[in-house]
Amino acid sequence: MTSPDDFTYALENTRVIVEPRRAIETFGQTSFRFQLVTEPMDQVGSVRIRTGQLHAERPRILAPQHISKLFLEGFGEQSQEFATLFEEYPEHFKILRYGFTFKKTDLSEVLLKESKEEILHRLKTEIMQGEDNMTALIEGVDDAWEACLLKFTIDLMHRSAGENIGEWKRRGLI
Repeated sequence: MTSPDDFTYALENTRVIVEPRRAIETFGQTSFRFQLVTEPMDQVGSVRIRTGQLHAERPRILAPQHISKLFLEGFGEQSQEFATLFEEYPEHFKILRYGFTFKKTDLSEVLLKESKEEILHRLKTEIMQGEDNMTALIEGVDDAWEACLLKFTIDLMHRSAGENIGEWKRRGLI
């Protein structure tokens, strides 16, 4: 079990070396491959490379009336007054919902006796020279590696949101 301090440390020490060249698709599912490079604390001079896939469902727009219902669950009257703002001023509240699944069945890992810098350089070169535009190279923390993937997905959602909203606007959906 990852402690809150380890989780925070992993978030603060996650670096995306190569981002996928494409954003999350606005109208379909998107799959991203990742290579996560970490240094195991109990194996000096070793580097672990985890590879796998993240699958993103198509983003959905949450309408203001649905947002207010989400906020009302378990709250009192004051929250109801606040939630009515979502319905009265819908133009100010654009919220997207992204769904990700992480399939550990896609996960593989290898432990190498090379420097982390050499491995990162080699993998970056392979990705940049290849034709695959859906692969990410991430440097992270071994013990809390899943937190590193979480940070990557949150950053990817943030980066994709502008494109998704722009496409919805062009099509008159928002």
